Amino acid sequence: MRNWTIGGRLSAAAISILALGTLAVGVTPASAAMSDGYVRGYDTYVGDWGDEGEFGHGVYWYPYNSTNAVCLWQKILWAEGAEESDHSTFDQADIDGHFGANTQYATETLQARWRLDHDGVVGPLTFGRADDNLRYVSGSDDRGEVLNLTYRGRDWSFSARRDSSGIYSFYDGNGTRRNAGYDYNSCD
Repeated sequence: MRNWTIGGRLSAAAISILALGTLAVGVTPASAAMSDGYVRGYDTYVGDWGDEGEFGHGVYWYPYNSTNAVCLWQKILWAEGAEESDHSTFDQADIDGHFGANTQYATETLQARWRLDHDGVVGPLTFGRADDNLRYVSGSDDRGEVLNLTYRGRDWSFSARRDSSGIYSFYDGNGTRRNAGYDYNSCD
């Protein structure tokens, strides 16, 4: 018969909780990130963008401030009718994949409207809030299947697609489908 002390019981309980936490983390789906190269999601589309990397304006964010992922974000700014630096509405001509001062300003105004920290940086909270506006159109959210969605902004909507590899794409202003990649810009 063992003689357990309170400290011994607490230590055993702590080890058990840590082990369960490790198991829980081990079975969660892999998260998307910039290192993956694309805005990507798996299984249900709800929350797909909440685990994406960060990008913004300035040298600190290079090279991620001139990409197709930025182009997707600018498409969201357009759909939301975000206010740009000249106090007009962010329009399709502003969608070029370059996260400049105008995109930063529009991001800050949208973050303020969404009651987020309006720092002008697109990170998990901002991108995660944006994916709340994705709506199912057709397809399947099973892995390896194509899923067609609509992003419904305050002013406009646009089509988004998650391919069989989980990569998101959208149509640019010329009607060309673009993958939302982090390491290239084919939008300008």
